[in-house]
Amino acid sequence: MNKLLLSAIILVSSLTIKAQTVNDIPLTDIDVEYVQIVGTSKLLSTKLTIQIDFGQRTKLLSSGKETIVKDADGKALDFNSMIDALNFMSKNGYGFVTAYAITIGNQNVYHYLLRNKKQKVD
Repeated sequence: MNKLLLSAIILVSSLTIKAQTVNDIPLTDIDVEYVQIVGTSKLLSTKLTIQIDFGQRTKLLSSGKETIVKDADGKALDFNSMIDALNFMSKNGYGFVTAYAITIGNQNVYHYLLRNKKQKVD
């Protein structure tokens, strides 16, 4: 019984992880060595908007919506902090490389460079 329950939990969690997308591409299917996550504060909220840059094409005058992480229903995921986003990306196969922040106006914009753990190291 315990093995059946454990198998069910693993199956559900793997389906949940694969449901997240960026630019309609599942995170686990992005075949690049590096990605950058960019976090900006939401207006009147303690949560962050996380955008993922993996070198994908974006429209010239885009609002950035195609780089936001979305759930299976196409809704933007909310993250409590950059560490929340980093843990999320780690579960999806990416490891931390480096980070920096810049201030634009009165808002901090956080940039984290991550490496795909599935890519071979030279």
